[in-house]
Amino acid sequence: MASINVTLKEIKLPQQKLVNLVTYNSGEKHLFPTVLSPTDNVATHQLITTIKSNMAQIEESLLSSGAVLLRGFPILTASDFNDVIVEALGYEDFPYEGLGSRHKVIGRVYTANEAPPEKKIPFHHELSHLSQPPSKVLFFCEEEPKSGGETAILSSNLIYELIRKKHPDFVAKLEQHGLRSVGLLNAEAENSSPIGRGWKATFSTDEKSVAEEKVAKMGQKLEWIGDVGKITLLSPAFKVDQLRGNKTWANTLILWYGWRDSSDGQFKMTYGDGTPLPEEIVGDCFRMFEEESVAVPWKKGDVLLLDNLIVLHSRRSFQPPRRILASFGK
Repeated sequence: MASINVTLKEIKLPQQKLVNLVTYNSGEKHLFPTVLSPTDNVATHQLITTIKSNMAQIEESLLSSGAVLLRGFPILTASDFNDVIVEALGYEDFPYEGLGSRHKVIGRVYTANEAPPEKKIPFHHELSHLSQPPSKVLFFCEEEPKSGGETAILSSNLIYELIRKKHPDFVAKLEQHGLRSVGLLNAEAENSSPIGRGWKATFSTDEKSVAEEKVAKMGQKLEWIGDVGKITLLSPAFKVDQLRGNKTWANTLILWYGWRDSSDGQFKMTYGDGTPLPEEIVGDCFRMFEEESVAVPWKKGDVLLLDNLIVLHSRRSFQPPRRILASFGK
């Protein structure tokens, strides 16, 4: 039987990259993501205690790299994952109110985006349009894909700096005007779309007036075309990571670009002043995101912990089966 005081070791995977991340300007490099595994077998009844006793190492790794993959723990079910979130990690709950096609499984656990497996979900920060989005996003692999389906990740500060150097005028205009996005939300969910959750599920209400109040609290506008909600979001393109002082690519531009052909005009994006975005430059940025990202294949029981303020994530297409669950923390 394993000792109750199981420690964690950092392991290396071929997909990791040694890059400048949250300390981009200092030249310091970190393996991305950090991968932590127990030094001994952990029995199910030791799971919570083991993670709790190693929280200092987990938090330090999250601070330095922005992403921590926990591998080799006896986390088998959605209930196990919920226990890890609530009892071991201790992050305050952030209830999900977004457009992604997902539903609650148990406690604080949701399905990951339920878009069809052939659809890619481009890079984004979760709920980045909010003034205070969740600071933590956690993913759990309950059933690993037959092939593909990686949750690719990318340092937001790194990609901001790379794009700023390559397309300075574009970044300057984004800095000046921000972004304006207009979306049409149907009343009911459409799981065939990655952003088809519907306004009733998104805002947890059947009442239009309640939905309007929630959008107004975000400083945005919700209008109606029959039962279809027309939401207009004006948001800055970048934010400053207050903990580290670095700028991050905190917008949904790449998400919009990746879905523009399949959304049937349901979502549109421009500069904040209403002028069109330069398609060729946005396409180049899309390619840069893919080139700079890291994608570690899922294994059953994996938990991926992301600092949502500094790390972007995406989903690659896959061959079923695949069941990834998610949770969000303040």
